[in-house]
Amino acid sequence: MELVIPDVLEESCTTRQALERLAAKWRILLIYALLDGAQRPAALRRRLPGITQKVLTETLRGMESDGLVERHVYKQTAPQHIEYSLTELGKSLQTPLAAICAWAADHS
Repeated sequence: MELVIPDVLEESCTTRQALERLAAKWRILLIYALLDGAQRPAALRRRLPGITQKVLTETLRGMESDGLVERHVYKQTAPQHIEYSLTELGKSLQTPLAAICAWAADHS
């Protein structure tokens, strides 16, 4: 099977759109953190030093909108108990991300 390289320079290219979504600063790191399973926002902040609460919330909402994460509310009254986990779509990124990590290790 021949590798087809899409024209990622075209704004309408779906591959380009996917790359732009994933290239947001914290998204890949959040995917890695959530590969360990569902986590509360406070735990994600501890795992990602430097991310602010605002940016974490915005990023998780965007990832939820893109179908990469699910938001689970376990307690409706304050303080709420909320966890985020990867959807099947989010989990499907594990293999391509592992390939990128292997490439980086081979070429460091």
